Amino acid sequence: MAQSPLTTHILNTAQGVPATHVAVSVSRLEDKDWVEIARGVTNSDGRCPDLLTSQTFIPGTYKMKFATAEYWESLKMPSFYPYIEIVFYILDTSQKYHIALLLSPFSYSTYRGS
Repeated sequence: MAQSPLTTHILNTAQGVPATHVAVSVSRLEDKDWVEIARGVTNSDGRCPDLLTSQTFIPGTYKMKFATAEYWESLKMPSFYPYIEIVFYILDTSQKYHIALLLSPFSYSTYRGS
């Protein structure tokens, strides 16, 4: 299978390790409603490489939702954010889009990687 044109990588910056087994969903804004189009779980490297196919990857507004509460609970650590949603535009489907998430129990940062 070809690599998804949309990927993610989550790093647990509190412990300096990949964030494994984090549930991720991808939704696209259609009319005024969010429609879930994919689900995945991060692997042992904190990546979710096979979210979409090129056929499901069209221009539009997208949202990735990360189930962070369950992740921190699995590590028996308190946290502040039960989930994180990142909303972004896909304008050029010939490009690869990589959403990186740097995560700690009480903060997060994100950027478009390569």
